[in-house]
Amino acid sequence: MRAVIQRVSQAQVRVESKVVAKIGLGLVVLLGISPTDTEADVREMAEKVANLRIFGDAQGKMNLSCLDVNGEIIVVSQFTLYADTRRGRRPSFTGAASPELAEPLCQLFVETLRIMGVPTQSGVFGAHMVVDIQNDGPVTILLEQPANSRSSWNF
Repeated sequence: MRAVIQRVSQAQVRVESKVVAKIGLGLVVLLGISPTDTEADVREMAEKVANLRIFGDAQGKMNLSCLDVNGEIIVVSQFTLYADTRRGRRPSFTGAASPELAEPLCQLFVETLRIMGVPTQSGVFGAHMVVDIQNDGPVTILLEQPANSRSSWNF
Protein backbone atom coordinates (compact mmCIF):
# COMPACT_ATOMS: atom_id res chain seq x y z
CA MET A 1 0.00 0.00 0.00
CA ARG A 2 1.25 3.43 -0.90
CA ALA A 3 0.02 6.82 0.21
CA VAL A 4 0.89 10.34 -0.76
CA ILE A 5 -0.22 12.60 2.09
CA GLN A 6 -0.60 16.32 1.55
CA ARG A 7 -1.28 18.74 4.38
CA VAL A 8 -3.95 21.15 3.19
CA SER A 9 -5.70 24.28 4.35
CA GLN A 10 -8.62 23.25 2.14
CA ALA A 11 -9.43 20.69 -0.53
CA GLN A 12 -12.27 19.33 -2.59
CA VAL A 13 -12.97 16.51 -5.02
CA ARG A 14 -15.32 16.87 -7.98
CA VAL A 15 -16.84 14.17 -10.17
CA GLU A 16 -18.65 15.37 -13.29
CA SER A 17 -18.62 18.95 -11.94
CA LYS A 18 -20.30 17.87 -8.68
CA VAL A 19 -18.43 18.32 -5.39
CA VAL A 20 -18.34 14.90 -3.69
CA ALA A 21 -15.91 15.78 -0.87
CA LYS A 22 -14.81 19.06 0.68
CA ILE A 23 -12.68 19.85 3.75
CA GLY A 24 -10.89 22.69 5.46
CA LEU A 25 -7.72 22.07 7.48
CA GLY A 26 -6.53 18.51 7.16
CA LEU A 27 -5.01 15.97 4.81
CA VAL A 28 -5.56 14.68 1.32
CA VAL A 29 -4.49 11.06 1.07
CA LEU A 30 -3.88 9.60 -2.38
CA LEU A 31 -4.06 5.85 -1.69
CA GLY A 32 -2.74 3.04 -3.86
CA ILE A 33 -3.45 -0.62 -3.09
CA SER A 34 -1.29 -3.56 -4.22
CA PRO A 35 -2.43 -7.16 -4.70
CA THR A 36 -0.61 -8.26 -1.53
CA ASP A 37 -2.15 -5.68 0.82
CA THR A 38 -4.16 -6.98 3.77
CA GLU A 39 -6.71 -5.57 6.19
CA ALA A 40 -3.92 -5.41 8.80
CA ASP A 41 -1.84 -3.25 6.42
CA VAL A 42 -4.83 -0.95 5.91
CA ARG A 43 -5.41 -0.51 9.64
CA GLU A 44 -1.72 0.15 10.30
CA MET A 45 -1.57 2.73 7.50
CA ALA A 46 -4.71 4.48 8.77
CA GLU A 47 -3.25 4.65 12.29
CA LYS A 48 -0.02 6.10 10.89
CA VAL A 49 -1.85 8.72 8.82
CA ALA A 50 -4.16 9.84 11.64
CA ASN A 51 -1.23 10.20 14.06
CA LEU A 52 1.41 11.56 11.67
CA ARG A 53 2.75 14.70 13.34
CA ILE A 54 2.93 17.14 10.43
CA PHE A 55 0.89 20.08 11.75
CA GLY A 56 2.53 23.01 13.49
CA ASP A 57 2.31 23.58 17.23
CA ALA A 58 2.38 26.98 18.96
CA GLN A 59 6.11 27.26 18.17
CA GLY A 60 5.58 26.33 14.53
CA LYS A 61 7.21 22.90 14.89
CA MET A 62 5.59 19.86 13.31
CA ASN A 63 4.44 18.23 16.53
CA LEU A 64 0.70 17.82 16.03
CA SER A 65 -1.33 15.19 14.20
CA CYS A 66 -4.56 15.50 12.25
CA LEU A 67 -6.32 14.22 15.37
CA ASP A 68 -4.62 16.88 17.52
CA VAL A 69 -5.75 19.76 15.28
CA ASN A 70 -9.26 18.36 14.68
CA GLY A 71 -8.42 18.10 11.00
CA GLU A 72 -10.35 16.30 8.32
CA ILE A 73 -9.21 13.88 5.64
CA ILE A 74 -10.16 13.24 2.03
CA VAL A 75 -9.09 9.82 0.70
CA VAL A 76 -8.70 9.42 -3.06
CA SER A 77 -8.04 5.97 -4.47
CA GLN A 78 -5.14 6.21 -6.91
CA PHE A 79 -3.92 3.07 -8.67
CA THR A 80 -1.38 5.17 -10.58
CA LEU A 81 0.83 5.15 -7.47
CA TYR A 82 1.81 1.68 -8.67
CA ALA A 83 2.93 2.87 -12.11
CA ASP A 84 5.98 0.99 -13.35
CA THR A 85 7.94 3.33 -15.60
CA ARG A 86 11.15 1.31 -15.94
CA ARG A 87 10.52 0.36 -19.57
CA GLY A 88 9.23 2.47 -22.41
CA ARG A 89 7.20 5.62 -22.11
CA ARG A 90 3.83 4.20 -21.18
CA PRO A 91 3.44 3.19 -17.53
CA SER A 92 2.37 -0.30 -16.62
CA PHE A 93 -0.05 -0.70 -13.74
CA THR A 94 0.32 -4.44 -13.16
CA GLY A 95 1.55 -3.71 -9.62
CA ALA A 96 -1.83 -2.24 -8.65
CA ALA A 97 -4.57 -4.34 -7.11
CA SER A 98 -7.65 -5.22 -9.12
CA PRO A 99 -10.69 -3.06 -8.40
CA GLU A 100 -12.36 -6.05 -6.70
CA LEU A 101 -9.57 -6.12 -4.09
CA ALA A 102 -8.75 -2.40 -3.95
CA GLU A 103 -12.22 -0.94 -3.45
CA PRO A 104 -13.07 -2.78 -0.20
CA LEU A 105 -9.61 -2.05 1.22
CA CYS A 106 -9.99 1.65 0.37
CA GLN A 107 -13.39 1.64 2.08
CA LEU A 108 -11.86 -0.06 5.12
CA PHE A 109 -9.15 2.64 5.22
CA VAL A 110 -11.82 5.38 5.26
CA GLU A 111 -13.89 3.58 7.90
CA THR A 112 -10.84 2.98 10.09
CA LEU A 113 -10.02 6.70 10.06
CA ARG A 114 -13.62 7.51 10.98
CA ILE A 115 -13.58 5.01 13.85
CA MET A 116 -10.40 6.69 15.09
CA GLY A 117 -12.32 9.99 15.26
CA VAL A 118 -11.08 11.68 12.09
CA PRO A 119 -13.88 13.16 9.95
CA THR A 120 -13.13 11.45 6.64
CA GLN A 121 -14.61 11.80 3.18
CA SER A 122 -13.60 10.13 -0.05
CA GLY A 123 -13.64 10.49 -3.77
CA VAL A 124 -15.58 8.06 -5.94
CA PHE A 125 -13.73 4.81 -6.55
CA GLY A 126 -12.91 4.31 -10.23
CA ALA A 127 -14.33 7.67 -11.32
CA HIS A 128 -12.51 10.43 -13.14
CA MET A 129 -12.00 13.02 -10.40
CA VAL A 130 -10.72 16.57 -10.21
CA VAL A 131 -8.86 17.07 -6.93
CA ASP A 132 -8.37 20.69 -5.88
CA ILE A 133 -5.96 21.19 -3.01
CA GLN A 134 -4.40 24.09 -1.26
CA ASN A 135 -1.22 22.40 -0.04
CA ASP A 136 -0.15 24.02 3.22
CA GLY A 137 3.60 24.39 3.63
CA PRO A 138 3.89 22.74 1.19
CA VAL A 139 3.99 19.48 3.11
CA THR A 140 3.87 16.22 1.17
CA ILE A 141 4.78 12.85 2.71
CA LEU A 142 5.18 9.45 1.03
CA LEU A 143 4.26 6.37 3.05
CA GLU A 144 4.39 2.70 2.19
CA GLN A 145 2.99 -0.26 4.09
CA PRO A 146 4.54 -2.63 4.84
CA ALA A 147 7.28 -0.15 5.66
CA ASN A 148 10.13 -2.41 4.52
CA SER A 149 8.90 -2.55 0.90
CA ARG A 150 10.26 0.85 -0.17
CA SER A 151 12.77 -0.80 -2.50
CA SER A 152 9.94 -1.39 -4.97
CA TRP A 153 9.39 2.32 -5.74
CA ASN A 154 10.13 3.07 -9.38
CA PHE A 155 11.49 6.61 -9.38
